[in-house]
Amino acid sequence: MQRSEIPAEGAEAAGSVSPTRVQKVFYSLGQAAQSGGFDTAVGFVFFYYSVVLGLSGALVGAALAIGLAFDAVVDPFIGSLSDNLKSRLGRRLPLMMAAILPTVISVGLLFSPPPDLSQPLLFAWLVVFSVAGRISISLFHVPYVALGAELTTDYAGRTSVVVYRSAAGVLAGLAITALGYSAFFANGGLQRTEGYPGFGWSAGGILFVCMTACCLGLRRFAAALPQPDRVPQPMWSRLPSEVREIFANRSFRLLFISALITYLAQGLNATLNSHSFVFVWLLKSESIQFISYAFVVGLLLGVGSAPRVQARLEKKTVVLVGLSLLIANWLVMQGAWLAGVYAPVGQAALAPMQLNSFVAGIGIGLVSVAYPSMMADAADEHEHLFGR
Repeated sequence: MQRSEIPAEGAEAAGSVSPTRVQKVFYSLGQAAQSGGFDTAVGFVFFYYSVVLGLSGALVGAALAIGLAFDAVVDPFIGSLSDNLKSRLGRRLPLMMAAILPTVISVGLLFSPPPDLSQPLLFAWLVVFSVAGRISISLFHVPYVALGAELTTDYAGRTSVVVYRSAAGVLAGLAITALGYSAFFANGGLQRTEGYPGFGWSAGGILFVCMTACCLGLRRFAAALPQPDRVPQPMWSRLPSEVREIFANRSFRLLFISALITYLAQGLNATLNSHSFVFVWLLKSESIQFISYAFVVGLLLGVGSAPRVQARLEKKTVVLVGLSLLIANWLVMQGAWLAGVYAPVGQAALAPMQLNSFVAGIGIGLVSVAYPSMMADAADEHEHLFGR
């Protein structure tokens, strides 16, 4: 597909002027659904199914891996569909709106398996709703990210958009964490079954509000964007050439490999955090939330300072600084514990873990702003190279 001509009103919406603050706020609510709501809620799944429900850790890991594998397979199809969709609401919103209810229902049911299921049936339940949840949130998030690149074509302005987006994700994650530990997992409730269904459906409710508000708030902007000509080839025949074209872009290849490694490491760390807090550092459930709050403070600091840091440094340098802080968080305390040099437990571990998480939050905050901003720049480079 060759680049579509942009009408005057579409050019304005596409980014020849800066987006308004209201547009940024509505747009940011979509990230509250992804990293704030979905990712924070799903972070409890491994602990819930393995420790609370007694499913083998290997089976839990396999089920979650199956969900991620499906996610990896369907994402390119969703991206291609989003790029080539034509409707009165534009290319992005129809898919985002279609994803809302499946995402909410999948998250709620993920935390509400029927009681007394056998191990095979419990494994099947986890697989089904892990896959359903991943596909549903991808159906929302892939076009959502593309829509963010269309809010503005300004190099610095994109950082501002990502700051709004990242801040909303942080605040939503904080709200769900506080809700979980104060309402559903208080007084040792992290290891009790009864709190998880209410937590899952409450997280789903937050997702519903954020996703719906994002779509409604941006409906006029999204509808005014330029739309593609009809693509004659079916998706399954054009997708291989589109993927080859994407990876022909050196900037995208470097970003892809770097982000893949970083997000894999972050995901593994988030999945095992509850286990390490409970069984390694011997912290009580009600104390763990304060580690999360320290992380959120660091995250807000990293996100808020990212534009000023990027005004002085290249975006790739900002990523390297953020990754250095993140790696330090994963190696210093854990390395000292493994070496037997410093191994606080219980209440004595709370302050060190808060400091550790605070540093990690700053690092992730810098990375979470720089990476998406760089990806939008890579999309511009791709259009320059390939006319698409």
